Order: sequence, then structure tokens, then C-alpha cells
Amino acid sequence: MLRTLRNTSRLITIARVLARHDALFLLDRLPVTRHIAGIVRLLSSRSAPGRPGERLARALVDLGPSFIKFGQALSTRADLVGDEVADDLSALQDRLAPFPFAEVRAIVAEELGAPIPDLFSEFAETPVAAASVAQVHRAVTKDGRTVAVKVIRPGVEAAFDRDIDLLFWLAEIAERAQPSLRRLRPVDSVETFERTVAMEMDLRFEAAAASELGENFIEDETFRVPEVIWALTGKSVLTTAWIEGIPIDERGRIAAAGFDPKVIAERAARAFFTMVFSDGFFHGDMHPGNLFVGAAGEIIAVDFGIMGRIDAPTRRYLGEMLLAFLRRDYHRAAEMHFEAGYVPQDRSVELFAQACRSIAEPIFDKPASEISLARLLSQLFKVTETFGMEVQPQLLILQKTMLTAEGVGRSLCPDVNFWELARPLVEAWMAENVSAPARLRRTLEETLSAAATLPRLIERAERISTQFTDDGLKLHPDTLKALLTRRRTSAVQTWLPWALIVALFALLVARR
Repeated sequence: MLRTLRNTSRLITIARVLARHDALFLLDRLPVTRHIAGIVRLLSSRSAPGRPGERLARALVDLGPSFIKFGQALSTRADLVGDEVADDLSALQDRLAPFPFAEVRAIVAEELGAPIPDLFSEFAETPVAAASVAQVHRAVTKDGRTVAVKVIRPGVEAAFDRDIDLLFWLAEIAERAQPSLRRLRPVDSVETFERTVAMEMDLRFEAAAASELGENFIEDETFRVPEVIWALTGKSVLTTAWIEGIPIDERGRIAAAGFDPKVIAERAARAFFTMVFSDGFFHGDMHPGNLFVGAAGEIIAVDFGIMGRIDAPTRRYLGEMLLAFLRRDYHRAAEMHFEAGYVPQDRSVELFAQACRSIAEPIFDKPASEISLARLLSQLFKVTETFGMEVQPQLLILQKTMLTAEGVGRSLCPDVNFWELARPLVEAWMAENVSAPARLRRTLEETLSAAATLPRLIERAERISTQFTDDGLKLHPDTLKALLTRRRTSAVQTWLPWALIVALFALLVARR
């Protein structure tokens, strides 16, 4: 009850801010929020300039850091808010007024165990960037290295904890009140959002991500990550080497510096696909503000708070699916969804292939420079309701990153298809990892790995068998309590698994 009252009160406050920006449409999707939106709309109805997504973006900025991050997460959910609103939210600027330098001094001293003058010979009071979670200052270490010092915004964790509880509350209501929304997995999506932002607010995780990404590209001279200064890094403070470069979307400056924009676009495409397919670990926020072109024409990435991971099976699924679409082999594209378990087996492969064709053909009918596979994935998510396909939260950040990467490619070379630049890389990766020899190699590796665990399994079985023979079968008190209080489970369903275990141990004992 207390949680309901607290979240309802917070929801009313949010509704008033949304009403001020004429953005209450966000609350019209759920019964519990629809009623609140209706009441607030009657009391404070007003109009505001701009498209719905632009009005919503302004409202989210007013609501603070948690909602700026929430808006960025919503930009990946065109299936929830529509293409136009998702587009406007993808341009949501994560910028806030800087917090006072006195607080910076206090945070650095507490986190690093010494005042700023003891750690740095110079430390600029004015930040070079201030965002919803942290701000960045230029500094010089005692040994003369120029560095970037990122400091967490005070109070942001408490605000996030309060707002994430509200989002969980709404997601839980959505799943209970509207079963049709369950396939969109709102609770799972909020959990993904919570993990992402929680890791952003612990700068040790960002430092580790930067270090790992840098190691992955240590032999690639065309992509670079600033070095982490671990001695000056903690939960609330991150120090990295300072970088100098041209923002990757400033095509004129890049050309004036003597670099071919097409070559830079190719390097960006290669780096992105290396992250996704070779490493399964990618930068999740590759907008122009986080990518620079260095003095040697290398791409330099910064800001590693949002990262994505994709396991090997998902990478194989994505690779085959993307190539199937590029080759217009829609039947294979449909088969990949069934093989990955994303579409229920009782649905028709042929009908799903037809749906894939209906999505892709309008996109591929456009000029090569306008083809967007990120848009293709977005459209694919929209038709999945017909086929009972659940949203895959782990793919949403990838879709957003694809869209941003495409924008980077087009800012460099408006007439070049960013994905055609990367197609040879995907095909080479597929040949190495999905071909018949690759599958045979993987099967052998899995078999050898399983065989390596066999001695431990046999030893464990013998140990359990001996314990059962000497002392009998002992159950944890909580296990016994659960077994005795399961009212809706028949006796056969309850005890059959244990009977099988007993029979198995009896057989093991008899064979000794």
C-alpha cells in the first residue's frame, strides 16, 4: 500500500510536468496512468510547440537525470512509442547545467583519499561537458600527464532508485492489466534499463569497459581507446588520458586535415562490426559526441558507460539474419528466427518469411545510400506481435547503436551505404564461424569440453552415492517446508522427481 501511494504521488508530479509540455500521450497507454493523465489534462490542458517526440524530450529533461536516461532507452522502442517519437528521443541531448566545483572537490577528495592539489598539478574548475550522470574536467597529473576526470553528479543514485521503483511498478501493472503487453516484456526491459544505468553510476565499471575494449583493439591502429589511470579512479571518479581529435561528424574539418571521409567511414564500420561479431562486446553509445578522428586518422572513442554484450549463439543468429536480408533470402531470414527460438514453433515459417519480405522490400527499394538495417530491425519488431514473438531486450541496445552508427556513416559519406562497407566483414566472419567446417570445429570443442567435465561428474555422483548409503538422504529444512506447503501440486507431481532420484542412487549403490 505504501509503495502504491508513493508511486501514485510521484506519477501525479510527472503527469503535471508532461502536461506542461503537452506530452501526456506517454501516459495514455496504461489504464492506471490513463486515468491520471485524463484528470491532469482537464486541470491543466495546454498546447506546446513541436512534434510529440520533441515535446516529450523537453519534458523528460525537466524531470531530471533518470528520465533523460529513460527517454534514451525509449528511443530504442519504436514498437512502444512509434517511429517518429523514437526518432525524436534518439536526439535527446544528455546535457545538464554543471554542479558546483565545491562539490567536485569534496567528491574527489572522498573517493581518492586526498584533496585535488595533492593529486593534480592543474584541475580546471569549469567542466568541458556536463551530463545527467556525471561531468568531465580537464586536469594535469603530478607527473605531467594531461587527463580527463569524470565525476558523478551528487544525488543522482538516490533519484534513480526512486524513479526505477516507479518504472517497475508501472511495468508490473502493465503485465497484469494487459496480457497482450507481456510479449513486449516490460519488466525485463526495466531490469535491463536498471542494470545499464546502475553500471553507468559506478565509474569502476566504465573504467573496466574502456580497458577491455582497448585490449580488444590493441593491434588495430585505426581504432583507439584512452588509457585508464587506475590510481586516480574509483566508484565516483574516473580518470583517463586526455584525447585530442576532430568530432567524427565534422566532415569538412576531417577533409581539411587530409583524411578521406570514405576511409574514415570504412574504419568506423569495421570497428563496429569487429566489436559486435568478433568480440561480442560493443560501445553502446556511438554518437558523434563520443567519436573523434585523431592525428593519424584513427578513430578515438570516449564515454564507455553504456556497453552491450552479445553471446556467440546470438551473434551467429544476427550474422545469418543480416546476410539473409541483404541477399533477399527471406525464407532463410524467417528460419533463423525459428532456430533461435524467437518465434514459437507452432507458427508458419512461410507466413513469417512473407512478413520479412513485406518489411524489407520497401527498404531495399530505396537508393543504396538510404538503406537502413537498423530501420529494418525496428520494423521487424513491429510485426512480431502477429507471430507471438517476444521482444529480446538484449538486442534493443544493438538496434539503437546500429541506428547511431548509420548516422555517423552518412554524416561522413552521404552517398555511401554504410552496411555495404561492412558486408565483406560480416561475410568473412560468417565463413569462419557459421560454415560447415566451423560448425564441425565448434561441435568438437563442445564435445571435448563436456568430456573434460565427466571425471568431476562421476566423482560427484560417487560422493553423493556414498553419503546416501552411509547417512541416508538429507533435505534442507526450507526444501522440506516447500514440499509440505505446495497446495496446488498433486502428490505424484511432488514426489515423482524425488522417487526418481532415490531410484537412481539405489541403482548406483547396487552397482558398487
